[in-house]
Amino acid sequence: MSAVGLRASRPAYALFVLPFVALYAALLIWPLLKGVFISFHDHDLLSNESFWVGLANYAELWDDEVFRQVVGNTIRFVAISTPIFVILSLSLALALNRPGKLAFLLRATFFCASVFSVTLVTLVWKLALMPGRGLLPQLLTALGLPELPLLTDENLALLTVALITVWWIIGLPMILFLSALQQIPAELYEAAALDNASRWRTLTRVTLPSLKRAIVLVALIELIRQFQVFPQILLMTNGGPNNSTRPIVQFIYEQAFMQLSLGYATAASQVLLAIMLVGVSAQIWIERDKKGGRA
Repeated sequence: MSAVGLRASRPAYALFVLPFVALYAALLIWPLLKGVFISFHDHDLLSNESFWVGLANYAELWDDEVFRQVVGNTIRFVAISTPIFVILSLSLALALNRPGKLAFLLRATFFCASVFSVTLVTLVWKLALMPGRGLLPQLLTALGLPELPLLTDENLALLTVALITVWWIIGLPMILFLSALQQIPAELYEAAALDNASRWRTLTRVTLPSLKRAIVLVALIELIRQFQVFPQILLMTNGGPNNSTRPIVQFIYEQAFMQLSLGYATAASQVLLAIMLVGVSAQIWIERDKKGGRA
């Protein structure tokens, strides 16, 4: 095809991406810009009245002790759950990346938990942790150990919900790692075997370097997901005790649909977006810095 023909066909190429661009703008760009616009207003959902207040909502968030606490809760939840997700799901994938019915059954078992609804998961665990009558308290009593107030203690509740979340959806990152493991060329392992490399050396010199992108992908996915934690906390602790488990998303929900202050809630959501962007950017920067250092 001549250069003239290529130039003439470029508008036709644009038509193929136009539907995607239109949907992307309508479903992502426009709501994002609209949210930023609303965050500069005092918008009352009950009366549907809106007044321009500029940065007043952000200034109020800065002085809000409850909001500072929920930000800290969310960051702690992410700091607890994300490393566990990466390490545990990678360990499970390495252990179950083998043929056989038992490995298949275990992979299916771990993955099946992730398809359960949040209502079912929280109901089962609330019954298991019920003081005095739950499975875990009865087990501790039978062993002669003191009962642990896992959902009612300020120091244990957030950790408990984080571990339950890991139990619930560990199957999804495990499947991602399994897929990445199966993409590693068998020739690499054959070369390691010819060099009489030990299992540990094969793991650290062949397997883990081949999984760098998968590890970064899983870390970023879980970072984003865990910053948006909400339903399991709402159903298990409702943010208690004493706001020790209340996340940012629950704060936004309460401000928007219980206090009917849409502008204030939208400003909080913009802060959450900024925190997530900082976290993701830091993760990508650290990974690139590691690559540059090795280079």
